[in-house]
Amino acid sequence: MVLISLTIVLLLVLSLGTGVWVGLALYLVGVVSLSIFKGLPVDKLFSQITWNASTTPELIALPLFILMAEILFRSKLSSLLFSGLTPWTTRLPGRLLHVNVMGCTLFAAVSGSSAATTATVGRITMTELFKRGYDKDLAMGSLAGAGTLGFLIPPSIIMIIYGVLAEASILKLFIAGIVPGLLLAGCYMGYLGLRASIDPGKVPAEELAATWRQRIIALKDLGPVLFLIVAVIGSMYGGIASPSEAAAVGVLGALIVSGLQGSLTRENIVQIAYGSIRTISMIGLIVAAASFLSSAMGFLGVPRVVAAEISALELSPFMLIMLLLVFYVGLGCVLEGMSTIVMTLPITLPLIIAAGFDKIWFGVFLVLVVEMAQITPPVGFNLFVIQGMTGEKIGRIARATFPFFLIMVALVFLITLFPGIVTYLPSLVEFRG
Repeated sequence: MVLISLTIVLLLVLSLGTGVWVGLALYLVGVVSLSIFKGLPVDKLFSQITWNASTTPELIALPLFILMAEILFRSKLSSLLFSGLTPWTTRLPGRLLHVNVMGCTLFAAVSGSSAATTATVGRITMTELFKRGYDKDLAMGSLAGAGTLGFLIPPSIIMIIYGVLAEASILKLFIAGIVPGLLLAGCYMGYLGLRASIDPGKVPAEELAATWRQRIIALKDLGPVLFLIVAVIGSMYGGIASPSEAAAVGVLGALIVSGLQGSLTRENIVQIAYGSIRTISMIGLIVAAASFLSSAMGFLGVPRVVAAEISALELSPFMLIMLLLVFYVGLGCVLEGMSTIVMTLPITLPLIIAAGFDKIWFGVFLVLVVEMAQITPPVGFNLFVIQGMTGEKIGRIARATFPFFLIMVALVFLITLFPGIVTYLPSLVEFRG
């Protein structure tokens, strides 16, 4: 078994290190391992498992939510979010810095993608905050940290993938992410307010506070995103639609919003189509390949042996979670978050279940550690998105983001000590779909 494990790790390192696509690398490892150590009819397993994984009904929601995010990314939603939220932050310590967090929280509720959330909100806020004299590090760090909410606040692409691979309810995963997501956003805002209070120089001279009349008028700019939140999230939690049906509603709503804004130009439609196809194809290949590798490792007995070895350490449930936290943060420094989940889930999920943790809880834990991977160099994708906007060096952006990384770590400790933060809401209602 040691030889099998070393072979799998070596094949993964070699294939990923030479720049092979993640999906193809996972297929390669599965095919070679089964051919060498089991002598099974790999061609039949390959076709059957790939077909089953790619035709799972729950995956229908995935391309639809990706399409919705692409449509909204090319709409005028980012400028509306900024103008709609600005009057509500003028009296808060840190003022417009909170627009990053509030804007990402709202957009995350209709996007499902961390990168799309960061890019859409930051497209306007970075320019405005820099122009008005706000501290660059706080502006970049708050955007990078808040952008990760695209994975935690439903609908979430990562949660859909986890739900399919772990055979967990996607709707329960979605509702489990609400409280941790809002709690994380609240912690970010608290930190920004505290920093602005301790060091007033981080924020420019106080601007004229908005009146209540101006705030109420500004709500009209938030109308489109609130309409989409009600259409997508409301239809699911109201028991009207399944995740797939809600995703279709979201695409229709995004088309309506973009059409009314005049954003559905011929050029934008072509970009939306190409962007959606690229993302969907990439994720689909990874999910299918991960299912194949998972089955291959099952045939080889790897998860069972690894689980037995870790069980022999007699770790407490809390220490097991801390070990997994360090493990996933380490992997997140060199691998993209989604790839990390699909490659490790066959091994870590049985350990978690054996330790008495809930599948839904573990899904939220994984989303949090994947969020950390989005802001940890050298492959933190949110860092690259912000670098493209600002031209700043990755090192500076990573340092600016580090306090928000620590806030995520603190939230992981909190939900581990008090799992009801995650599991209470999903336990209240039985969902359809």
